[in-house]
Amino acid sequence: MGIVERAILKLSGQLFESEGKQIDFEQYEVVARQIIEIREQTKVQLAMVVGGGNIFRGREASVGVDRTQADSMGMLATIMNGIGLREALVRNGAENTRLMTSINIPQVAEPFILIKGRYHLANNRLVIIAGGLGIPFFSTDSAVAQYAAELECKMIFKASTVDGVYDKDPKKYPDAKKYPELNYRAVIHERLGVMDQTAFTMCEESGIPIFVFDIKDLCHLPEAIRGDYSFGTLISG
Repeated sequence: MGIVERAILKLSGQLFESEGKQIDFEQYEVVARQIIEIREQTKVQLAMVVGGGNIFRGREASVGVDRTQADSMGMLATIMNGIGLREALVRNGAENTRLMTSINIPQVAEPFILIKGRYHLANNRLVIIAGGLGIPFFSTDSAVAQYAAELECKMIFKASTVDGVYDKDPKKYPDAKKYPELNYRAVIHERLGVMDQTAFTMCEESGIPIFVFDIKDLCHLPEAIRGDYSFGTLISG
């Protein structure tokens, strides 16, 4: 598949927490340094979509809570992570990092405008996108799929809690089989939990490959950018 020149990376909110802390500023620091190292090694044009599950997930709100309002809280949680990651990136030398949001908060971030997003990437600026799609009932997975297509990314890198896609949960079943490669149809047919169904259908329509890997292997991302997918699962057409 060759070297990936422009990509989008899904960063789970779990990356920014530690035992006993929903927000751990040391974790922003760790992730920021890894992202900077990835850029220095590969020169990839990189956009990132951050989740907010370490703070709040709208879908986990108690019964009776209005889902629209709960999802709004979740979107704001992703913006908090975006601010934390941007601060750590800038402080560690990536001064041109841009934080863009789907919800208009001009005091802390740029609004996501497609032309500006593409401009930032073309000028080798790191781009963090927070706030999801800015509307309820859509996950950050859907945001990754949408922004990947809009920004003309050549690959989606999805950090997971396991090292790829399995036929069943490897945390529960020791005999679970890992797939080194899959196509979109197989994932849909076998109902493999790569992304939510809406997000995955969007990826299939755009034809953008997805590489699923373990969050712990973020430091190995340069290998995948250069075409080595041995430490995860590649999904393509």
